[in-house]
Amino acid sequence: VQLQASGGGLVQAGGSLRLSCAASRRTFSSYAMGWFRQAPGKEREFVAGISWSGSSTYYADSVKGRFTISRDNAKNTVYLQLNSLTPEDTAVYYCAARINPSPWYPAKRDYEYDYWGQGTQVTVSS
Repeated sequence: VQLQASGGGLVQAGGSLRLSCAASRRTFSSYAMGWFRQAPGKEREFVAGISWSGSSTYYADSVKGRFTISRDNAKNTVYLQLNSLTPEDTAVYYCAARINPSPWYPAKRDYEYDYWGQGTQVTVSS
């Protein structure tokens, strides 16, 4: 599956952005999805994940209560709403897909994902 992330940009601290990740396959609903980010000089880190149906979501502690992951399987798209942004949120954000494991479990490590998008830059100014 091919993933195309979009929606990044430059925003002031306290502002919001909505990232989108469009998938190429009509079998999109077969994949659990996740968002990761990588800041300059740092390793890529998990941000948020969602099950194939959208019924289960989970977050990194650093974004819990500020970011919301959701998906629309009819549009083959997963979203990440970013609120109350801080300069520490500045990074390239990547969406990723993983073939649904059985039983399902929340995956937070990048090697647990099978497909990756190209990334979209989020820059938060102070």
